Amino acid sequence: MTEAVAAPRFFCRVLSAGGALLAAAGVGLSAYAAHAALDEGRAALQMAALFALVHGVALAALGPHATRRLRKVALAAMLLGVLLFSGSLGAAHFLAAPTMLAPYGGSLMILAWLAYAADALRR
Repeated sequence: MTEAVAAPRFFCRVLSAGGALLAAAGVGLSAYAAHAALDEGRAALQMAALFALVHGVALAALGPHATRRLRKVALAAMLLGVLLFSGSLGAAHFLAAPTMLAPYGGSLMILAWLAYAADALRR
């Protein structure tokens, strides 16, 4: 296998593995929110868990099939977006950090899905 072929496949594997890790984090965060979080933080943690789980499954499923550049960029943006969004909500709960990165993460996820849709419509 040449390096030119190995690099794109490696990137797809990273996207897929990142998605699986996000999904696992989403399950764990959801369990924490349900069983250990106090009422005032529960809703935000459940939202972070939901976005991590849903986008993690999407990345794990779509990552191996990302053959074109726009699709890879869209999935990478999705990964970054969910890290910013869910990470910001989690950091607000656990570290009392501000959630100022959450809107950027949410916007990035929206743009990522639109880019993925545009790539899916291309021939």
